[in-house]
Amino acid sequence: MAVSVLAGSVASRALDAAAAQGVLDPAGVQAVRIHDLWLITLWTCMAVFAAILVALMAAMVHARRRARRAPAAAPRPIRAQRTRGVVVFASVLSATLLAALVVLDVSTDRALSRLPVADALHIEMIGSQWWWQARYRQDDGGPDFAVANDLHVPVGRPVVVTLKSVDVIHTFWVPQLHGKKDMLPGRSATLQFRADRAGTFRGECAEFCGLQHALMAFSVTAESPERFADWQAHQARPAEPPPPGDAQRGQALFLSRSCAQCHTVRGTPATGTLGPDLTHVASRATLAAGTFANEPGLLAAWIVQPQSLKAGSTMPPSELPPEDVRLLVAYLGTLR
Repeated sequence: MAVSVLAGSVASRALDAAAAQGVLDPAGVQAVRIHDLWLITLWTCMAVFAAILVALMAAMVHARRRARRAPAAAPRPIRAQRTRGVVVFASVLSATLLAALVVLDVSTDRALSRLPVADALHIEMIGSQWWWQARYRQDDGGPDFAVANDLHVPVGRPVVVTLKSVDVIHTFWVPQLHGKKDMLPGRSATLQFRADRAGTFRGECAEFCGLQHALMAFSVTAESPERFADWQAHQARPAEPPPPGDAQRGQALFLSRSCAQCHTVRGTPATGTLGPDLTHVASRATLAAGTFANEPGLLAAWIVQPQSLKAGSTMPPSELPPEDVRLLVAYLGTLR
């Protein structure tokens, strides 16, 4: 019963998150170009489709009237010449429209790669089954840091994303900021975008990559340069020591169990690299690549039995007693 309720809660949250993805609501210069090309193609195809329907209806009406007037006869030379003229005109118009769309498509593709990247923010995005790791390089020489499934970028500043995959083919896609870009194992690719307004934009893996492909989401939060600088400085700092009590006992439990073998918490002996960096995990809105909200009850369920929330996850289940789970949740809740 509890699993059913939990699954229903997770599903509803996933649907809410999916509804926030706006393909037709561009927020970046590249997304605007893609949107404009799509609109031109849509209206052109609609106009051609409407013209074909009108011509078809006119031909049907004309044929019916001729059948009522007299038996079929050889077409008159003038009528045959007029028909040939209409066919030639339609063929030339179709070829012209197709050529124009090809030119627009090529020019849009070239424009997408012309974004000036001077003073760009550089992020390395690594795709794994089924989550994302973003590594930030600081321009001022500060320490690099990593976050999971939760990107932040400054409004108006170009962003260069280096894309990598550690297992299978993934595809990076934030439809409100740019188009899709494949991530091939053993290769690196780059993508540039610029967010022109503040907001939180949903991203997805757009290439089927296994059992939980549908639950491999991430968010991109575009904010003012000042707020981004504050976020960046905070994320680069190590975790604060937990206060005495449950959180401190939870930290000791975290470091003594297998948690520290898979996860990193900067400022502690935990330096695992198999799973997401948890240094500031409590500051994230969602967990498990957007699968569920970052709430204590769901976090506890994830620690005990990850498969109940995300079947196929590589995180193993634990057999911890409820009290130990409570202490772990208390500690993780301090990592803001």
